[in-house]
Amino acid sequence: MRNSLPSTEIKVIVGSKNPVKLKCTQDAFQQVFPDNKITVEGAAVPSDVSDQPMTDEETWIGAKNRSHHARNSYPESDYWVGIEGGITDSPQKMEAFAWVYILSRDANGDARTSAFQLPPKIQELVRQGIELGEADDIVFNRSNSKQSNGAVGILTKDLINRADYYQPAVVLALIPFINPDLY
Repeated sequence: MRNSLPSTEIKVIVGSKNPVKLKCTQDAFQQVFPDNKITVEGAAVPSDVSDQPMTDEETWIGAKNRSHHARNSYPESDYWVGIEGGITDSPQKMEAFAWVYILSRDANGDARTSAFQLPPKIQELVRQGIELGEADDIVFNRSNSKQSNGAVGILTKDLINRADYYQPAVVLALIPFINPDLY
């Protein structure tokens, strides 16, 4: 049995109101729990990290914090999801990625997306303190791209949009819930 919950309805709170994060969570939970009715809602909660996390650890902490704040705000739900996008910067390259952290009443799971290299113009803006989404908007003359296809969508010419990019990490973060006897 793939679903460890006795109910056929699963309520999920995402620690964000971003429609991309809500969609990837809805799609991933429906994929993992296909026989259940999945209800996903967003909650505006803080990450307690920088607007643009600049390390793997800070990004993971942001995702974890979002899931915990979502649980504190909506304790009646079944799952709480935090998704946080971040950057790693080294002399060789700057890469973008995200962490997903999922809580239930008795377990947790996390997973990281793949990473991709950012173009030099965007790297320069991010190094000046501009958040990646805003840097994308500046470089590509867009508006609010982080709530649509994001950097990954823009750079892949929508071969991979932001929701598609996050969804596998949400599924991977659900591994402990798919296999509770192993965790």
